[in-house]
Amino acid sequence: MNTATLATWILSPLLGLAILLFIFRIILTWYPQIDLNRFPFNLVALPTEPFLVPTRKLVPPIGGVDITPIIWVGIVSLLREILVGQQGLLTMIH
Repeated sequence: MNTATLATWILSPLLGLAILLFIFRIILTWYPQIDLNRFPFNLVALPTEPFLVPTRKLVPPIGGVDITPIIWVGIVSLLREILVGQQGLLTMIH
C-alpha cells in the first residue's frame, strides 16, 4: 500500500466526519437554548469550535444567524473533493 492510498483511506473518513459534525452544528444553531457544554452536544461543539471561532471574527452573524458552520461545510467539502474525490489529487496518484 503506497502513501497516497494510505492518505486516502485516512483523509476520506476524517473529512466526511468533519462535514457531518459541521452539519450537526448547523442544526444546533436552530436551537440557541441548547447548552453546547453538555453531553452529547459537546461531542459536536468541541471539535468544530476551534474552526468556527476565527471564522466568526471574519464573518459576523447575519441577522443574528451564525453562518460559519455553513462556510465550513463548503470548505471541507471542496477540500475533500480536491483531495480524495473521483478526480481528486490523491485518487489520481494511486
